[in-house]
Amino acid sequence: MNKVLVISYYWPPMGGGGVQRWLKTIKYLRQYKWEPIVFTVNNSDISLYDDSLLYDVPDGIEVISSNIWEPFSLYRIFTGKKDEKINPGFLSKKKGVSFLNNLSIWIRGNFFIPDAKMFWYNPAIKTISRYLQNNKVDAIVSTGPPHTTHLIALFIKKKFDIPWLADFRDPWTNIDFYDKLKLTKWADKRHRRLEMNVLLNANKLVTVSESWAKDFLNICGIKPDVITNGYDPADFNKAGKVKLDKKFTLVHIGSLNKDRNPFNFWKALKDVIIQMPEILSDLEIQLIGPIDISVKDELEKYKLLDITKLVDSLPHKKVIKQLIKSQVLLLFLNNVSNINGVIPGKMYEYIGAKRPILCIGKKSGDASTIIKKTKSGVVVDFNDIKSMKKEIITAYTKFKNKTLQVDEKNHNDYSRKKLAGDFSLLLNELIS
Repeated sequence: MNKVLVISYYWPPMGGGGVQRWLKTIKYLRQYKWEPIVFTVNNSDISLYDDSLLYDVPDGIEVISSNIWEPFSLYRIFTGKKDEKINPGFLSKKKGVSFLNNLSIWIRGNFFIPDAKMFWYNPAIKTISRYLQNNKVDAIVSTGPPHTTHLIALFIKKKFDIPWLADFRDPWTNIDFYDKLKLTKWADKRHRRLEMNVLLNANKLVTVSESWAKDFLNICGIKPDVITNGYDPADFNKAGKVKLDKKFTLVHIGSLNKDRNPFNFWKALKDVIIQMPEILSDLEIQLIGPIDISVKDELEKYKLLDITKLVDSLPHKKVIKQLIKSQVLLLFLNNVSNINGVIPGKMYEYIGAKRPILCIGKKSGDASTIIKKTKSGVVVDFNDIKSMKKEIITAYTKFKNKTLQVDEKNHNDYSRKKLAGDFSLLLNELIS
């Protein structure tokens, strides 16, 4: 059996979306005659624990690791916020933007290049080099962000002449918040130089959407292979029989930052309540995950907070049950210029749950294409309040008639087992 070294910052007991892609790939990779070895961190600054994910780690998988120093500890000392956790995706929990917050973003963008995990680079290289002196691997995979993983893999590839696949779960300089990093010209140039070095030296490039693959093609002249994220049918089988919510629940899973806050949707929902006051006795909004202060402001503005259930986070196995029992699953996309390639990882688990998706985004984007392909829901444009109201009323009518469901189609294309097979094919090409 061939061996592949997977370099991933995210690994159980860490929770969150960054863990899922390679945890689930590794779960099934042995079935395609590849034995994975995982390299990760052993003292990371974990913002979310999820011990339930440990059950997906296959028996006997070798995991090696090294220490990392994370600068967020300095931020805590500097601000006096000893218990504060890492803030995902520029999410603000208080009104206004403090000087310290602006300063921390500027420091992060201009001094921690490519990211705040840069101090993992030297310990990682030492540990991996020591391991490879006594153990043979046939290929390397790096998955980012953090893109420090790719720089580690680049060094190891050159030192040991091992073929390398670089997997971009998110873009580097084309990420939607890149312009918010307050970069100097020097820092921007360095980010782009490091990115190009990775793109031109990896033996294979992979990303998660067609639009992002085209963006990388424009950057470096090489188009990555596309392997989307997915869902694991085993997660839903383990959940067993779950009864649907008795209320008309509109459920969103995951963090909601300001760019993802669906301002027009809240207005549309309030308009429906005014038009159909009877919906109020059935309606419940559930937001599971951290939310930006702007989301709470909108809920208060439209008097929706009393019918909203806010849950900071849930273990993955509980998230699966929540998805299955929801009446409607809300998918809010980032209202940013490079929206086309944005496909939140949770969308695939929405598809796996087989509950209707109401997506507020761009009708021509990659997420829209997949929702249409799977017939798993509807997509409404960011500014189309009229259609939002129509879809809410349609869903509520079906809820009252007990006909609110989706017609399953092409779901298996996004099975984690199938996608692990896609990765194995690329690894086979690497060593052929």
